[in-house]
Amino acid sequence: MGEWNYQEVIADGDNIKITLNGTTILDGNIREASKNGTATVDGKKHPGLLNKSGHIGFLGHGSVVKFRNIRVKEL
Repeated sequence: MGEWNYQEVIADGDNIKITLNGTTILDGNIREASKNGTATVDGKKHPGLLNKSGHIGFLGHGSVVKFRNIRVKEL
């Protein structure tokens, strides 16, 4: 608490890799993970889940979050 984290998100097609403070915390394929709609937390289908473009959401899990030095790069 009181320190900044470093997070990198790489979305290359259906492949998503998330690294937090130098440790990979997710490396998978969103299409495979969401087969039959069973991988979503609420068990419901989400029509925008596999969109190729759209908005980026910066979200916390119910806590206040702050961001700085955000960069979006094209692969």
